[in-house]
Parts: sequence; structure tokens; C-alpha cells
Amino acid sequence: MANLRTAMDAAFWDLNISTPQALDGVSKAVPGDPVPLDGARASRALRVQQLSVLGNGFPLGIIPSFSPTPNHKELGSFALQSLLGNVDIGGWWVGLIGQFRPKKLISSIKAEVCAAEEWELPLLKDAAKHFLDKSLYAIGLCSLIPLTSSSSLLLSSEKHGERKRRQTKAVLFHKLPDHDITLEAAWPQLFIGHKGKYWEVPESISVDCSSLISESGLRYRFGIHKNSGRPQSVDSVDAQTPLALLPGVCAKAAFSYQKSKDLWRQKETKEDVIIETEKGQFWRPSYDIRLKDPHAAISGIIGGTCMAWASAGSGSLSVNPTQDVERSSLGPQSRGRFRADLFGSVCCTFQHGKFRNLFGDLTRIDAPLDILSTSALAQKVSNIFRSARSNRPPNELSSPKFNLIYQQQVVGPVVFRVDSKFSLDSTPGRHGPQLEDLIYSLNYSLRILGSGKVVAWYSPRRKEGMVELRLFEF
Repeated sequence: MANLRTAMDAAFWDLNISTPQALDGVSKAVPGDPVPLDGARASRALRVQQLSVLGNGFPLGIIPSFSPTPNHKELGSFALQSLLGNVDIGGWWVGLIGQFRPKKLISSIKAEVCAAEEWELPLLKDAAKHFLDKSLYAIGLCSLIPLTSSSSLLLSSEKHGERKRRQTKAVLFHKLPDHDITLEAAWPQLFIGHKGKYWEVPESISVDCSSLISESGLRYRFGIHKNSGRPQSVDSVDAQTPLALLPGVCAKAAFSYQKSKDLWRQKETKEDVIIETEKGQFWRPSYDIRLKDPHAAISGIIGGTCMAWASAGSGSLSVNPTQDVERSSLGPQSRGRFRADLFGSVCCTFQHGKFRNLFGDLTRIDAPLDILSTSALAQKVSNIFRSARSNRPPNELSSPKFNLIYQQQVVGPVVFRVDSKFSLDSTPGRHGPQLEDLIYSLNYSLRILGSGKVVAWYSPRRKEGMVELRLFEF
């Protein structure tokens, strides 16, 4: 089943999105933006722990990734990551991550050799100097410290050679019987918008309390967030800063009610798990316990959010570096001091196969439809009936979003997956659903973990891709 809880989580500041732009593999979704693709959510496992496991399956423990460097195109998109070392002392875990971009090094050495008239010792020295270019490297240190049986502290710091600033992050986790509390601070914090653009907020601090999902399907959460400093665009010079990233303090609360109904389901039987052969009985579970039952189901979620800003910002700051904040252009939008809204999603799921055999034993389709903002949708419908025209740019939240998740077994534990998102909005010259985002991935399920998989994904829109380890992604 597609993760419908993302519909509520996207309103807050702690929704993690996978990215190779950071060594910890995490960026934050811009709160209030359209719900990101289900396949874009970051793994719950720490990146340093992922590399520790993934390194066993890659040559020399080196894991490739793709991420463009807009201001340093000579570095290329291809990067190599590896766990340089880790220490585990009584549950206190420390790891060191290294990253290397080979394109510039290869190009520089090639140019040096081609320009040389003959091979001499000075030529080798000059070529070796290119290895000392700090822009080729990035290094990150991560430490997970258990404080009590129910709380832990995550500290991380990373430095990329081609960037001026170091990124530092501290996250405190605390588990209560029915709630999870998270306190997070980052200097700076990396955010990603729904159009695939990255932003850095100099200081981002948030505290969040989220309830566990009850048997009734009711869930709620609330939190306080503070942004400080002027947001900077990572990959654009003329983009407008999302309103949610402007400086200020915001308190936000939300609730949701979720239900699921099976239209039909074929339960796992003893004959499915235990196979009788001439040599005896063999245990053959599904490659993934989440995908063991063929079924058809429908699920839905409805909820509401409300937020209050201590300081109401207005407009969208232009990020042109040649302009001062005072002279930055302001867009027509406004961030009010208080806002409340409703949202909802409905999802139809169909699965054929039990994901046990080598071939043709899994085909699955999830089709969620998201209503992001009932107030924005109502305003849009009202304008249509009144034939009203507005000079304001269209509200991204006013258009329903249709998602389609297709999974097909290739062979054994290998599954090909496509996550796509369509906007059900018509614009001049374009009618019908419009493709907004797309992610391709290959998933290798690890049967020994019950519901764990190695995921290699690529986003054509962001031109990024990486390899992750994901565990129990319910």
C-alpha cells in the first residue's frame, strides 16, 4: 500500500527525501509543497549504516551515485562513496564517509599528459598534484549516541571541497509509549522543492511530537519550527524562495484518520511457506513479507492542518546574489499569520502474485489520488464558475495529483519499479493529466531481513540517482 501518511507529513519540516547531494543522503521536503513521490522518501536507516552493509556487495566497498554540481560542472555528476571507517563501542556508533568525484581528475591528468613532449619525472609530479585538489573530495563524520533505552542523539558534520560552508546537524530522538519526539537543528539545512530545486537555510531548528498510528486509524502531530537567515538557492540564480523557508517561527498541528478495506485477499498458507520435495521439507518464505498476499484493496486518509506564524512574511525573495535582501523582488503571494486547511487521499491497490517464485510472481499497482488543499481547490472551482481571472500565479495546491506506482518482478528478488505523478489540471494549450515527476528504480529484496531491500533509483527530473538500503518501509 502506498504510504498515505506522507499526505500529512509533507506539511511539516521533517519529511526526509533521498538525495546524493548530501553525504548523509537526506534533504528535507519544503513544507506545504505538493506531496512528494512515495519512492522519493529517504531510508530510515542512517546513511553511514547503509554504507556499512552495502559495502559488502560492491567492489572495494565503493558505492556509486549521480548528482550534478551546477556551479562546478567540471566535477561532473558521477561520484563514488565509501565508508572509510567505523567504531562501535557499547552501542555508541561512529562512522566516517568519504566521497570522490573522478571526472575532473581524469580530465586534468589527460590534459597534462597530452601537453607533455616526453615522459619525465616532473610530469609525474605535476600529474600527482591534481590528486590534491580538494574540490574532488567530500568527507562526513556521523555519530549515534544512545542516551537512554528510549532516547538517542545523532551528530553529523560534512564538508564538500567545492563548497564554502560545512553542514552540521544534531538530532535528538525520544520514544514515549504512544508518541515519538524529535528535536533537530542544522546549520545549514538542505531543502528540496516539488520541482526538484534545492535550497539551503542557514539555520533550521524544529521540535516535533508525533503519535503512533492507533488501531482506529487516528493520528496526530504538532511541532514548532524556526528558520533564521536568508535562504540560498543551490542550483538556480533566478528562482523564488518558497514562503515556508523565509525567516520566522511557526507552530503547526495536524490530525488524520486513515482506513483500509480489502476487496479480496489470498492469505498465505502453510503450503506456500513449506515446500515438500524428495529430499525433505524446505522453508520458502516470500522475498518480502509485505508482498506475500495477492489482493485488491482501497484505502483513504482525511485530515486537517493549522499553522500560526509568529512573524508573517510576505512575498517570495528572489535569490539573485547581486541583489540585497532589501531590494529583492517580492512576489504576489503572502504568508499569513494563521491558516487552516483540510486534505485527503484515496488509493486503490492491486497485487498479483506472492513474490516467491523466480519469474512472473509479482505485479503490483498502487494508484493514490491526493487532494492537497480543499480551500485552494474550492477557490479554483469558484473562479471557473464565475469565469474570474486572476493575475496571481496558479496555486500548486489547487490541482489534484494522481500518482501511479507500478512494480514488476524481473527475476527472483529483483523488482522494477516506476513512481510517477500527474497533475489533473488543464492549462492553455494542454489538456488532460500532465506528468510532473518520475522515478525509476530497481529493488533487490533481502529475504533474510523479512522486509529489507537494496534500492538503486534514478530521477530524470533531478538528474540524480543513488543506491540505498531500506528496511521495513511500511
